[in-house]
Amino acid sequence: MNKKHATLFKILLALFALNSITLYLYFSSSHHHNDNRRDTTAEGFPAIIPHRGPHLSKPWPIIPSYLPWSLTSNVPSKSCEAYFGNGFTKSADVLPAKAAVRSGSSWFRCHYSGTLRSSICEGGKIRMDPGKIKMSRGGEKLEDVIGRTEDEEMPEFEDGAFEVEAEERGSRSKTKKLVGEEFLNEFLPVGNVMKHTMRELVRSIVVVGETDFTCQEWVEEPILLITRFEYANLFHTVTDWYSAYVSSRVTGLPNRPHLVFVDGHCETQLEETWKALFSSLRYAKNFSGPVCFRHAVLSPLGYETALFKGLSEDIDCQGASAHDLWQSPDDKKTARLSEFGEMIRDAFGFPVNRHHSDKAVSGHYNILFVRREDYLAHPRHRGKVESRLSNEQEVFDSLQKWASDHQECKVNLVNGLFAHMSMKEQVRAIQDASVIIGAHGAGLTHTVSATPNTVILEIISSFFRRPHFQLIAQWKGLEYHAINLDGSYANPGVVIDRLNKIMRSLGC
Repeated sequence: MNKKHATLFKILLALFALNSITLYLYFSSSHHHNDNRRDTTAEGFPAIIPHRGPHLSKPWPIIPSYLPWSLTSNVPSKSCEAYFGNGFTKSADVLPAKAAVRSGSSWFRCHYSGTLRSSICEGGKIRMDPGKIKMSRGGEKLEDVIGRTEDEEMPEFEDGAFEVEAEERGSRSKTKKLVGEEFLNEFLPVGNVMKHTMRELVRSIVVVGETDFTCQEWVEEPILLITRFEYANLFHTVTDWYSAYVSSRVTGLPNRPHLVFVDGHCETQLEETWKALFSSLRYAKNFSGPVCFRHAVLSPLGYETALFKGLSEDIDCQGASAHDLWQSPDDKKTARLSEFGEMIRDAFGFPVNRHHSDKAVSGHYNILFVRREDYLAHPRHRGKVESRLSNEQEVFDSLQKWASDHQECKVNLVNGLFAHMSMKEQVRAIQDASVIIGAHGAGLTHTVSATPNTVILEIISSFFRRPHFQLIAQWKGLEYHAINLDGSYANPGVVIDRLNKIMRSLGC
């Protein structure tokens, strides 16, 4: 009996192996020989897309603070999830996807957040003509474009800079705008933004018939269209990173999207993180001619994120662990910034399960002093950074002596000269720190990537009292301390006294 069972098992195993080989040969043959594949973006939208080789999109990582981004209509207005997560509960199908499935034409819709007063728009079968976007080429070396004005770098869109295809009815269809002013005012309000480039991009979209919609180049993978303003400033760039991340999650992209910068800015050090977070990066003007996107997502401006809006309106949210929120949802708590910080750390290959207790397991504590130093930021910059702490070097030297003389435990003072460090090195220094200290400045925005239980100590000049980093710490659930100065001079003894108290609270 056992022998019969063994024989039957061998036969089944052989059949399974044969079936597996047959399936492998079938799909391998299909992959290599089918030069026209159907685009299945957005509910089966059918369009024939020329094959451009293997998919190169990076997968989403597995991170501890991730919570589902599924859209529900009952997200309370002004709740933490509405500010930091998926509060884009009002949708408008300008060109419905169901009609696109039937006709093979384009689709377009916008998801609006009443809390943030902005929209994430997306569409399929969208054509971009870089020749109808007035701006500099973008992506140049900084030294090659010294003196270039900001106006030259910001996009101006002609009608038809972007096109979508609609089903022709009767005689040849006339070109018309995709949306009017009423739609723009409802879904893409200007708000306090002086020049709302995403609104202008959507205004430029025209609808054409099938005979007028021609494409020589297709981008098959989902892409994000992004316009940046203060692209060389870390705080404002983090708002752009976060907006791009949220847009990707809200629209349910299966992998990390590719980026197209619809601006003419030159290269900066910050592009290292853009490239690490997403699948690839290209400037709109770097395309040789018109290009069609299988699935394009329009990322809101960084000014429209909670990170920026929190500077002018009260966003009463506290950071909490994803585990706690999964067990007990709370409209006044969020884990979204922790999720995003883990996304950044994972993008550079760093572990995402570390706490400060792990760092100090050997009795060693890293105190990261984030410095402000001169560097050339953009074509209009003089290379001089405004001092926020007039005796920064004195404070650093005093802390260095304090660290070397510390008896209770081993303290290592890290000299955070971020302007001369790669972005990966900066993120590494942040994740390894038990305490982050520094004068008010954009470098402290890196606290968004800090591990749980990291302590923040901000030295604040009376000339620069704004809540940027207190809020980030609050929204991440990090312990935050501030030394408010009368002017810009800090007494080193006061700083050391505050650090001693923090170190005792850490068990040192």
